[in-house]
Amino acid sequence: MKVDVLLGLQWGDEGKGKIVDVLTPKYDVITRFQGGPNAGHTLEFNNIKQVLHTIPSGIFRENKVNIIGNGVVIDPIVFKKEIESLKKIGFDISKNLYISKKAHLILPTHRILDAASEKKKGKTKIGSTLKGIGPTYKDKIGREGLRVGDLFINFEEKYSSRIENHKVMLKEFFKYDFEDELYACEKDWFEGIQMLKSFEIVDSEHMINDLLQENKSVLAEGAQGTLLDIDFGSYPFVTSSNTICAGACTGLGIAPQKIGEVFGIFKAYCTRVGMGPFPTELFDETGTKLRDAGHEYGSTTGRPRRCGWLDLVALKYAVMLNGATELIMMKADVLDEFETIKVCVGYEIDGEVVEHFPFELTDDVKPIYVELPGWQTDLTKIKSQNEFPEELNNYISFIEEEMEIPVSIASVGPNREQTIFLGK
Repeated sequence: MKVDVLLGLQWGDEGKGKIVDVLTPKYDVITRFQGGPNAGHTLEFNNIKQVLHTIPSGIFRENKVNIIGNGVVIDPIVFKKEIESLKKIGFDISKNLYISKKAHLILPTHRILDAASEKKKGKTKIGSTLKGIGPTYKDKIGREGLRVGDLFINFEEKYSSRIENHKVMLKEFFKYDFEDELYACEKDWFEGIQMLKSFEIVDSEHMINDLLQENKSVLAEGAQGTLLDIDFGSYPFVTSSNTICAGACTGLGIAPQKIGEVFGIFKAYCTRVGMGPFPTELFDETGTKLRDAGHEYGSTTGRPRRCGWLDLVALKYAVMLNGATELIMMKADVLDEFETIKVCVGYEIDGEVVEHFPFELTDDVKPIYVELPGWQTDLTKIKSQNEFPEELNNYISFIEEEMEIPVSIASVGPNREQTIFLGK
């Protein structure tokens, strides 16, 4: 068996959680391979709405194995809250969630370092979620991180050493007053550690490869989006991990030839949270209309998302990087009331029109648009592709022709049931 990968093709917030939940019945195992609580995957079903930050989105389906891979960074405080939230709605996941020994821990001081770093940068800040993600990955790359497996080997000594190093940085480099904040945070953090230790802590790379050997089907769930990839995104306004398909190999411990289908998820328009370039961003009432219709507020931060038209230059770039084999279009219903829909098919840079994603996006990049007729139909009650208005079918066909791969699913609402499989 091979590992199918599902990931975002834009700047995150594409709706990955919902689609993982929809596809999970086809799989035996669901894994997370990178990112941390800066992710917020929202699922809606049976009058339940739940946001997952660390736990794979297959957790709501019975008898499925869910694995948090080595590439994920875990905040014990967020993890504990997530578990308690699931228990309140009747889900006990203690028997089907496994956590990699090699996943790194977000320490209380990582959050403080994140805030201190953003404050020091001032106007040049990157718009961090302030969840401690960047500092945690920095320590990982700097070989100073604390891993889940360390909880069982000289943990107190290792923890104290890391914390003392961070205190020196905060005092001497950032000149940041942190004592009260750290004191308030540590109690909750250690309670989260006890919760974490109550779950199965495993050598996840062996577990996943053994499951593949047993012909178990595996779906790898990405977080954030391709355009936030540390290497290939709109640097420096990116996350701290590899969000592309290759990240599944390093974040799970699987060989490249073990990758199967690659499902690329995108919205029928574009959004972005935080700082950074965004060629198709709309600053007018159309942008506001998109935000209001799509309820575009960050599930992790609550920040209003910046909104704009679909960018096929960026989408084609993301398809190339990931080797996407199928496309999944989300939030088509958000465009229900638009008479005309614009799609970016090129960039004008220094007077020259280009169709490739440049080394660096700047405010000087001007989108080149084509206009397509809107469908002006309520899609939220539609049950099959046979009911699609002609304009929506044309919109999908236009995207397929430009991307040269099929759109296999279209979402017409937030609920699990509002998911249309195309061509079937």
